[in-house]
Amino acid sequence: MKKLTILSIISAAALFSASCKKDFADINTDPSVVTTPDVAALFAYSCESVENYQGTEWVWENLEQLLRFTQHLTTDPYELSNNVNSRYRVLYNNVLPNLVEIRRYTSGLPDRDRYRNVRAATYVLGILQALKTTDMNGSLPYTQAMQARYTGELRPAYDNQKALFDTWLQELSLAIDTLGQPGGNQIGFGQSDLYYANNWQHWAKLANSLKLRIAVRYEKADVNVTKRVFREVMTSAAGPIDTDESQFKYDRPTWNPIGNDIDYRSPRFGTSSIINFLKSTNDPRLPIYFTPNDLVGSFKDTLTKYSKTLPAFIDVNDPMVRWQGGPADWTTDPVKATWYKSTFDAGGNNKWRLIGFINKKFFAPRYGSNTTGRLLDYMVTRAETSFYIAELIQKGHGTGFDTKGSAEDWYKRGVESSLRTMNAIAVAAESTTGLSGDGNAQVAAYLNHPNVKFNGVNDLERIYIQEYLNFYRLANEAFTFCRRTGYPKNNSAFYPRNAWNEPIPRRYALDEPALGTNNENWLKAQQEQGFTPNDRTATTLAAQRLWFDKNSPAFGQGN
Repeated sequence: MKKLTILSIISAAALFSASCKKDFADINTDPSVVTTPDVAALFAYSCESVENYQGTEWVWENLEQLLRFTQHLTTDPYELSNNVNSRYRVLYNNVLPNLVEIRRYTSGLPDRDRYRNVRAATYVLGILQALKTTDMNGSLPYTQAMQARYTGELRPAYDNQKALFDTWLQELSLAIDTLGQPGGNQIGFGQSDLYYANNWQHWAKLANSLKLRIAVRYEKADVNVTKRVFREVMTSAAGPIDTDESQFKYDRPTWNPIGNDIDYRSPRFGTSSIINFLKSTNDPRLPIYFTPNDLVGSFKDTLTKYSKTLPAFIDVNDPMVRWQGGPADWTTDPVKATWYKSTFDAGGNNKWRLIGFINKKFFAPRYGSNTTGRLLDYMVTRAETSFYIAELIQKGHGTGFDTKGSAEDWYKRGVESSLRTMNAIAVAAESTTGLSGDGNAQVAAYLNHPNVKFNGVNDLERIYIQEYLNFYRLANEAFTFCRRTGYPKNNSAFYPRNAWNEPIPRRYALDEPALGTNNENWLKAQQEQGFTPNDRTATTLAAQRLWFDKNSPAFGQGN
């Protein structure tokens, strides 16, 4: 994994080598030397930083841990290594410093009002990464963070998670109000706005969608805040992300964060829960997410010829026999789990894989020898936003204001957007796609499937499961979803979660700062949250929960 880190550093260095005024940490070592920072370059560095560390995160966290815990996939179980939680380092080393400097510098300019949108966008981008960081760590330095150069504050206090959420909701609301003002002669970031190309309306939509992310996290702690924030978002002139163009997407043609490390330590497979549901609904995302096994063509004739019988879990008459999953926790069905890494001897020279892999090119377009596949990383999507809205309306939180559609309307928008966005990712990756032509017929058929369309009985569960399926490429959101809702449910007649034996950590252990630095505030925050400092055991991390998670159901115990 050192290779990934080095590549990330080289990529960032190459991107900004044309200017000597790039990273805040470099340009401000001596204020007497550099007095006019390059605002566009500072922003570009932070924009790159929320993405370019994710190769490490994908390999050590998402594919090996979080998506296994959510049962989107399965793989060999490994301990939470010291390589997890790179999001924390990136927030404080690469994202926040430059954003805070942009605010400080532009606020002191004679024409400071022309930079108001620039400053507003820095809050939205910073909160995007900071929310992801608190999701696994809880209390963080924020209100006093990044002030050492300006005030001499070397030991910032840790804000608790409630204070963080409240602060971010206020900052996002102010950013939305600012971005919604008449444009005038606002100065932008030029080409350094890698995501929205200075489209301030899209930045405001992203801010509203981040408010929804916070609102659903707030629900088990204080549902009235959830209701208030939902109303604010839906009555905002900008509204949340509701178009394909306003999705928060990273698109760099040569970006290759995972590569062949997608198989690092162990290959990944589909669980029987997700494979079976995708099969049962003829979901177009099935070939996008997973690869088929080797039971092709006249495999039955081969079995007859050599007098072979497939294992009992395979129905040879299943029209979708090529799609097979297995236990999420291998200890619950060790016999079937052996087929993850073994091939079936069908006689002669026939050695068949019975359980396929995840679709590696969907995650790593330049996997193997491919040199042209392109990675599209959608970090906040229209589908995610639509499912939040559908969920909140279905729970009765949308009364007294215009929700711009019913729960079913927003659900359908979310499903369609998910199908189309996942297909777009697959097209760019030169991978297996799920839609053909304009996709309209397949989308309509899927929405009309009995296990997909609203039925007036378990509509909330249907929203939840489609939300869950959409998070296949957003591991942090998938894990947060499963924590806060307890879905997929054990023993559900609709979408049953696989049996599971091992403890699941619900957070990361936040490392103690270097001795002699901010140890006192770190220890105070750990104790206030009820955490055992420096305890990395899975049972402790499973039992000692974050603030937003304290009242959440256990995994699989959704109601």
